[in-house]
Amino acid sequence: MPTFCPHLVGSMSQGAAGNPTVAMVEAAFAHHHLDWRYINMEVTPADLPAAVLGARALGFRGFNLSIPHKVTVIPLLDGLGQSAALMGAVNCVVRRGDQFIGENTDGKGFLASLQTLIDPTGKTIVLFGAGGAARAIAVELALAHAATLLIVNRDPACGTELTDLINANTATQAHYVPWTPHYQIPPLADIVINATSIGLYDETAALDLDPTTLLPHQVVADVIFNPAQTRLLRDAQTRGCRTLDGLGMLVNQGIIGIQYWTQTNPDPQVMTKALKSALDSI
Repeated sequence: MPTFCPHLVGSMSQGAAGNPTVAMVEAAFAHHHLDWRYINMEVTPADLPAAVLGARALGFRGFNLSIPHKVTVIPLLDGLGQSAALMGAVNCVVRRGDQFIGENTDGKGFLASLQTLIDPTGKTIVLFGAGGAARAIAVELALAHAATLLIVNRDPACGTELTDLINANTATQAHYVPWTPHYQIPPLADIVINATSIGLYDETAALDLDPTTLLPHQVVADVIFNPAQTRLLRDAQTRGCRTLDGLGMLVNQGIIGIQYWTQTNPDPQVMTKALKSALDSI
């Protein structure tokens, strides 16, 4: 009797324990009767080249990557998608033919979630942060034709570098804004986004901004997925804003990855239920 061998994808991270994405992706595979497995793999930076070679040899259809591998993996790949090349970071690798192509679903997942509430085309957006998540989100918002991005960050070097990247490569007008105490949201802003780690696993942590400057016409989004209802989102709801939590971004990242790997459109409700269950158990 032949031995069953499913298609393989996986997650390469340093400190891979407790990855809620595994439950979410595996639930989608099971629901759609796909003969695929998503394998969690702890890979040190020194072992990343060998891990990528191993994935090629074992016939992996792709894999996800987390920090610190998102940049160092690039020389090990055969090419990059548009946004991954622009932001200089990869979190999703897809086998196309005999090549491993690097994509980035961080910003794409956020954009898909945001578009359920508002189209960023032509909008003025305040973005807190200039790290990996902020960089991915800024690039995708610019590629989606946002009119203006205000990059609010404490480190001028990082904020200016991201601003210059957007201005040099897209039609969006980006401006670096120093993150001053009790930052006041400009009244012309349409969308406000926290793309920092402030609030992760701490429902009391607050962004240093003046919540009274949040206005009812604004959409306020947070990349934090645990807790889903952050202090920022609660403050925004009090001010009458529409809000968007980080769970949708994480689910949409998984959806896009599955689409890349399997050409299947997975059920978001199945994935959301599995993700919430996995997060509750952490």
